[in-house]
Amino acid sequence: MNYTGRNLHMEQSTTTQKGRLILVAYRLPFKIKKEGDTINLFQNSGGLVSAVLSLAQGKQNTDSQFEGKIQWAGYTDNSREELEGQVLENENFKAHPVFIPEELNNDYYEGFCNDLIWPLCHYFPSLAKFEERYWDAYQEANDLFFQQLADIIQPNDTIWVHDYQLMLLPDLIRQRFPDNKIGFFFHIPFPSFEIFRLLPRRWRESLVRGLLGADVVGFHTNDYVESFLKAVRMILGYGNKMHYVHLNNRIVKVDSFPISIDYAKFNQAFDEPEVARVRADARHSLKEKIIFSVDRLDYSKGLLHRLHGYERFLEICPQWHSKVSFVMVVVPSRDTIEQYQQMKSEIDQTVGRINATYGSIEWQPIIYQYRSMPFDELVGMYTVSDVALITPVRDGMNLVCKEYVASRKDQRGVLILSEMAGAAAELGEACIINPTDNLEIANAIRNALEMPVNEQAKRIRAMQNRLRAYDVFAWTNDFFTQMTMMEQEQNRLRHDFITQRDMKAISQSFNQANNRIFFFDYDGTLVAITREPSEAIITKEMKELVSDLAQSNTVVIISGRDKAFLEGVVGDLPVHIVAEHGALIKSRESGDWNMNESYEDGWKESIRSILDLYVQRCPGAFVEEKETSLAWHFRTADDQLYAQRRAQELAWQLKNFIQPEMHLQVIEGNMVIEVKKTAFNKGTAARMFLDKGDYDFVLAMGDDTTDEDMFEALPETAYTIKVGDALSVARKHIRSQADVIVLLKSIRDGQTIAS
Repeated sequence: MNYTGRNLHMEQSTTTQKGRLILVAYRLPFKIKKEGDTINLFQNSGGLVSAVLSLAQGKQNTDSQFEGKIQWAGYTDNSREELEGQVLENENFKAHPVFIPEELNNDYYEGFCNDLIWPLCHYFPSLAKFEERYWDAYQEANDLFFQQLADIIQPNDTIWVHDYQLMLLPDLIRQRFPDNKIGFFFHIPFPSFEIFRLLPRRWRESLVRGLLGADVVGFHTNDYVESFLKAVRMILGYGNKMHYVHLNNRIVKVDSFPISIDYAKFNQAFDEPEVARVRADARHSLKEKIIFSVDRLDYSKGLLHRLHGYERFLEICPQWHSKVSFVMVVVPSRDTIEQYQQMKSEIDQTVGRINATYGSIEWQPIIYQYRSMPFDELVGMYTVSDVALITPVRDGMNLVCKEYVASRKDQRGVLILSEMAGAAAELGEACIINPTDNLEIANAIRNALEMPVNEQAKRIRAMQNRLRAYDVFAWTNDFFTQMTMMEQEQNRLRHDFITQRDMKAISQSFNQANNRIFFFDYDGTLVAITREPSEAIITKEMKELVSDLAQSNTVVIISGRDKAFLEGVVGDLPVHIVAEHGALIKSRESGDWNMNESYEDGWKESIRSILDLYVQRCPGAFVEEKETSLAWHFRTADDQLYAQRRAQELAWQLKNFIQPEMHLQVIEGNMVIEVKKTAFNKGTAARMFLDKGDYDFVLAMGDDTTDEDMFEALPETAYTIKVGDALSVARKHIRSQADVIVLLKSIRDGQTIAS
């Protein structure tokens, strides 16, 4: 299906009424202080807050328009009694606090979120705690957020949910408010399926289903997108095409949106007097060269790896002793937890050991501070340092490296960045290292310290151009542009069942036309789907009806079946027959079968071995070899749930195995996975017939995903009809295969039917 966002046969209006923007995150971005009888909101100055504010005020070039103040729901440390009856708002935001009892919050936030989801997503499964009470708390807390939102949401509101603490929330909203636009952004890495499947089955099913309640699900990188899409396929059985996940009655866009920073804020801060003072003081008190790092205390940040790499540098580069200072700032985080206390103790001991081994009275190799840094001091250290050393072992994005690059208005400095940070995909001019390789870190430090100024400027300039073009405002705009496009796409694909009025129009057009053509799929359209494919035999009544229509019209039966089967069931009809999705065509006039000239042979052997392996793994499945394709059927499998899982694995393996130069396509049909050449499909076959005749009435019917190619290829004047309620680009739907014969009779006889 070609999701281009174009408008196809839309009778409905797509004009969107303005609604409000509702953001939901675990914490409110405000400090709420009560002074006497007055409640004051002190707004944080984070990039997301600024970007959303700019978007809502219409300062960005986007189709997204919101009315009124931004509504923001989130947890607050304030008690319900303290805020009872108070209106919590300022000139831009209205806050909606979610009150979570302390014991529940411990099991929900500290437990499920930080002791399970966080370590799993950062590839530390040995640190994950699988406690049933954590899961119960997570569900209960997500429901508390939903209860707050249920009192807020109005028609046309857009809800934007953030991060791993609220993965169940989008589906909860969707169930109650099916027509509202919902977005979700996942701010941490989404792990590989092998890691994610460590979660108990019912947990992971609920989490994935929860995220699919959104219209758009965003991640930092394409790797995380692919990991999530595999989880969707393997857990729930939904495939995707071009990152669109097909659900029963709608689609979900899954895409990468690499979060960024307020570039101008950091770049312009270079000239601020306080920043300049910090820069001058640091340059005066520290040694010739300065290496700087700042990170919060967490096992994902690679703090010990950073120290070990620097220690190796001191070992192999004695010429740099007394000429470089490593300023390492660790921001306090969760340090009441034993594991984090132990981590801090290891850092303290390692710093002490390195300083004792290599330092002297005149020189301290590492200046280590355990504290937060105000903005001016942070930018001052960014802009005075010669090297930024950032070595997470896993990080969703890492904005410190972007802040460092943006702040270097002087276009000096070198960024050393872990390949495990999401930002590494954008900042290729950095010195990219593996954080577990001490020698690679040591060599990168040496190369960075010795890098010529013109090379530094060249690299920094390239990264700055990229960050300037895609800052946090562009990121926000990008996400909401996708939301708007998805709304248009949902309108384009939404179900529109045939009515009496529609039937009157079709009959009128049919009667007025001089040259008519019909395209009919076989399985699911002319015949009902059967458990045994060989039992899908066209009824006498349907056969007579098709024959009647073919007497004075062109009729094409267009199927994925092989030619032998089609010849046996409809070969005696006065129709054209297309087999194997357009590979083989039988002309009504000559009765001869012709191979599509684009077909190339010689590919089946490598694919057949994979399909045969999955036949062995799935009792009851079988491989059908057609002239131009291979099909793995599992409709007859003994255990359908098991077969669905094997089918998901097979489709994933095939798509990873097939390289572009093979020109092969994997088609996921109804209980079948088929592999064929990409050069032809039902759409190309349909266009071939249209190009040969001047038709003034075109009608096509089909029920399968492969029929979407046909619907897409036909002109906008064609009547395209989807059998069933699956999403489709077809103009109209009919409810079941049983209605097909009623519809065709009404066309033949000039009657009408109701929906």
